Amino acid sequence: MSIFTIDPIIIFLLSFLTMKRILSIFICWSFLFWGANAAQYRAALVADIDSGHVLYQENANELNYPASLTKIMTLYLTFDALEHKRLHLDDYLIVSQYAADAQPVKLGLTAGSKIRVEDAIKAVAVHSANDVARVLAENLKGGKEGNFAGLMTRVANEIGLQNTNFENSSGLPNDDHMSTARDIALLSMAVYKHFPQYWKYFGIKSWTYNGKTYTNGNRLLGTYPGCDGMKTGFTNKSKYSLVATAERDNKHLIAVVLGAENKDVRAAVATKMLNLGFTKINKGTTEYTKPSMNHVVAPTQNNPVAKYAETKPEYTEPVYENNNISYNYGNTGVQFGAFSSYDSAQKQVARVKNVTGLSANIEKNSTGLYRVRVTGISESAAQSAKDAAIANGIDCFVFH
Repeated sequence: MSIFTIDPIIIFLLSFLTMKRILSIFICWSFLFWGANAAQYRAALVADIDSGHVLYQENANELNYPASLTKIMTLYLTFDALEHKRLHLDDYLIVSQYAADAQPVKLGLTAGSKIRVEDAIKAVAVHSANDVARVLAENLKGGKEGNFAGLMTRVANEIGLQNTNFENSSGLPNDDHMSTARDIALLSMAVYKHFPQYWKYFGIKSWTYNGKTYTNGNRLLGTYPGCDGMKTGFTNKSKYSLVATAERDNKHLIAVVLGAENKDVRAAVATKMLNLGFTKINKGTTEYTKPSMNHVVAPTQNNPVAKYAETKPEYTEPVYENNNISYNYGNTGVQFGAFSSYDSAQKQVARVKNVTGLSANIEKNSTGLYRVRVTGISESAAQSAKDAAIANGIDCFVFH
């Protein structure tokens, strides 16, 4: 036996102290890493698109500059115009001198030239072109971007954005041009639910126009499993921002990151948010960081652009018979949401039935979404159904 044999108790104590030291170092490193990472962005949020539940959030109600995330609203109003036949994808829009002068990200359109509506949509969704955002604004609202910005804010308020003010169509710097991560999430959900047929434009990885190819700045497209959109943003004041959506196993999530220090942080934080969201939702986790933010109220469309062309109608109480709304036949319908899974749509059908007494149908559209709809009722009955649904927290809009 060696004279240098060490007592087993001493070995155990030394091992314990070594492991304790390693663990302490690991905890400190983790704290420094995540603390530094958190300091590199201003706000973040991840939510379930179908239910509106926020799965995790940081500073989601803090005011920030949205930069080019503003263009989500510009495209929302463009899609509304397409839906109501005020625009068509093959229409051509005239470029003004004011639009041609936009800086710095642009297609380089010349004053007096024309661009097709669908190309304009792609230019904004993929390349975030400021000159094209101005073209859309001027052609949609009386030739002046300022008029369009006022419309953007009014519609934002109607669909539930509580802390958003738009001063232009592109997100170029303006001290009064503000929003929050929560509001941006709501706006993005509104696009997805109200205009699912146009959602594809946010998932285009690259686009060629006049011989030049433009690449989408959303790095998660093509790299993050299930990512299907949506939009990036940057100005010197706003820093780097990103909205990213992803779908896995019939679960569709949205992540919002505002004020990241650079593109790498922007992509990393969005990835972290989505990973965390899928982990929580797959485990059935219902614990959220702030109870007041647990549910992002699903926005309603109700043809917002058309409403501002005339006096906003007065609210009227729905007529009930035996606790159900009395419906008449007609050519009007109500959509109570569009869902990525059939199960979610079935649950919505049950909610609609419970609230209105109405049996809704599930229709699968060309993009794979399951729409919950009632058709063939009168205008007044549709309005009554919509009012009852909204009063009970059900997202819906009337269509013809």
